[in-house]
Amino acid sequence: MTFRTHILIAAGGSAALLLGALFFQYVLGLAPCTLCIWQRWPHLAAVLIGVAAYALGLRALAFLGAGAAALSGVFGIYHTGVERNWWEGPTTCTSSSPGSVSADELFNQIMNAPLIRCDEVAWSLLGLSMASWNAILAFALAVVWLRAALMPRP
Repeated sequence: MTFRTHILIAAGGSAALLLGALFFQYVLGLAPCTLCIWQRWPHLAAVLIGVAAYALGLRALAFLGAGAAALSGVFGIYHTGVERNWWEGPTTCTSSSPGSVSADELFNQIMNAPLIRCDEVAWSLLGLSMASWNAILAFALAVVWLRAALMPRP
């Protein structure tokens, strides 16, 4: 496979993941949480990097594409950990135990809680959430980007 073929696969994969996320959001009605949105931005960057790398033929850009895809994968792992209660997520999109908060503070937390929580799985396939699938696929795309970057010159 050529450099440009690798770029098309890698950038096209990120574009497909973005389109899939938009499908789930706008067609199936699954609104994204904050961490879901965080996972989308690096894919958008990877698509834009892919356009530039394809047009200019610059192998160095493929390293940036790999970084963007890997960053989305890291966000996916973080989100998966929040969903599985391995660690706490951002206070803006997860629930927390009342602990030693007063009734007024608890009421304010409830009233200010986001409608879409990051610590609940909205959809899963084969026991893996969308965040988990994003992590797996994003890291696979990062490998394709790296293969493109490390290809010998023709």
